[in-house]
Amino acid sequence: MPRFLLPFFALLLSVAGADKPNLIFILADDLGWSDLGCYGGEIATPNLDALAAGGLRFTQFYNTARCWPTRGALLSGYYAQQIHRDELPGIGGGGRGVRPPWAGLLPELLKPAGYRSYHSGKWHIDGKVLEAGFDRSLDVRNQGNFFTAAGNFIDDVAVQPAADESGYYSTTATADHAIDCLKDHAANHAGKPFFHYIAFIAPHFPLHAPPEDIARYRDRYLEGWDVLRKSRHARQRELGLHQTELSALEPEVGPPYDFPDAFEKLGPGEVKYPLPWEHLTEEQRRFQATKMAIHAAMIDRMDREIGRILDQLKAMDAHDNTLILFASDNGASAEIMVRHGGHDPAAAPGSAGSYLCLGPGFSSAGNTPFRRHKTWVHEGGIATPLIAHWPAGIAARGERRRTPSHVIDFVPTALELADLPVPGEWQGQARPPLPGKSLLPAFTADVTLERDSLWWLHEGNRALRVGDWKLVAVKNGPWELYNLATDRAEQHNLAASQPDRVRELAAAWQRQTDAFTEQARKTLHLQPKAPAGKKKKAKQP
Repeated sequence: MPRFLLPFFALLLSVAGADKPNLIFILADDLGWSDLGCYGGEIATPNLDALAAGGLRFTQFYNTARCWPTRGALLSGYYAQQIHRDELPGIGGGGRGVRPPWAGLLPELLKPAGYRSYHSGKWHIDGKVLEAGFDRSLDVRNQGNFFTAAGNFIDDVAVQPAADESGYYSTTATADHAIDCLKDHAANHAGKPFFHYIAFIAPHFPLHAPPEDIARYRDRYLEGWDVLRKSRHARQRELGLHQTELSALEPEVGPPYDFPDAFEKLGPGEVKYPLPWEHLTEEQRRFQATKMAIHAAMIDRMDREIGRILDQLKAMDAHDNTLILFASDNGASAEIMVRHGGHDPAAAPGSAGSYLCLGPGFSSAGNTPFRRHKTWVHEGGIATPLIAHWPAGIAARGERRRTPSHVIDFVPTALELADLPVPGEWQGQARPPLPGKSLLPAFTADVTLERDSLWWLHEGNRALRVGDWKLVAVKNGPWELYNLATDRAEQHNLAASQPDRVRELAAAWQRQTDAFTEQARKTLHLQPKAPAGKKKKAKQP
């Protein structure tokens, strides 16, 4: 047996001979790759930093560039397009798409191994939560006001908010529910393993945070996004997270969606493009720095609440045999809009009456050192931190993993840890093979998982990664080619100098897209697409 495989097989033997591990997946919303301290940020995240110091940091882990496709992919193990949760050309699908019957979610798949499953936070997947196999749920549907429970659901039943909600904050309420589920599990189901999906809305817009949290960062960002990007980039290199150069700001790239009325409501402090900080007015600098301060406060508070959840795990003696994974559903967001209850210019920034978005300037800083933002499939839109912590199963402490991996890898990882086979059918229907790979080999060594490619498509933005080569394009734009081994920041487009490689990778992207499209047509009982240039014959009278 090769020596590099010995630790992996030792891990498998130890897992097989011990109690099945508990599983916790914590998902942030619109968190940038560099927003955590352990990924080069200055925001106070001591609890997440401690998890990284006691486990692993993955430096090449990916999401789908958007919230609902990532969530569907994470819990199903399939690309979102395979389960009708993101659009395919000529097929449809997306945020309102319905999964096919064979696309059972992880809680259902884990039941044969005796797992109980809990959900706390955002859902954004089709169907009801309990019907997807969860035993308890807090479904935070009110994403427009962090200071009220109105609109949320507990166990798929609408919440009746308290008469006095003066102390309510969504991030804290999500942690409260998670802790309550864990306490109940310890009291009534201690003999069973659990899976807990904790999906914070923070730091998604609107930027809402308690005033005392905002105060910690109020003047921290007055130096601007140019300085912040450089300082985060320098810390990342010191931490050994990468050796790529810092991407250039793209002052012509603003929000992915145009809401011109938002700028009228938000006033002269708002800016549409990431211009050099020195070109902004004093009013704009203060407005932008305040937004970043609230963004930081939301992340700081989320980390504090994660600390309370970790304390509960320790109190119930479940900490050591719990695999905790932390990631983000997409990159930091350049969006600027005003919706839900609107924006009151007289309201204190970060309060319930305000409606602020981070915007492209500080989103670029959040995604340091990468290009672009949420919705794009350049690295800034799809790269996420992944922290893996499991004292009983991961011997590494504070190590980094360069293993290219994706949210589709979570389900095969969980099933292997639960000693369960990947089901070949579900609800009487055949299931396609899972496209993801178990991460267990990467828990023991810095390895490359055997796979043909990683594939992306979102709103016309498309990409394919094969080894260290990445082909990527914006909607209706030409293919760009990058060698990620030396250029994760995607600054040196090699498409013109390597046209053969571009053609090869473009053909591979198209083959995968066509395969998903054909699968979707069969699932939806649509007629096969006629080959190009051929028309269906008209019926004879």
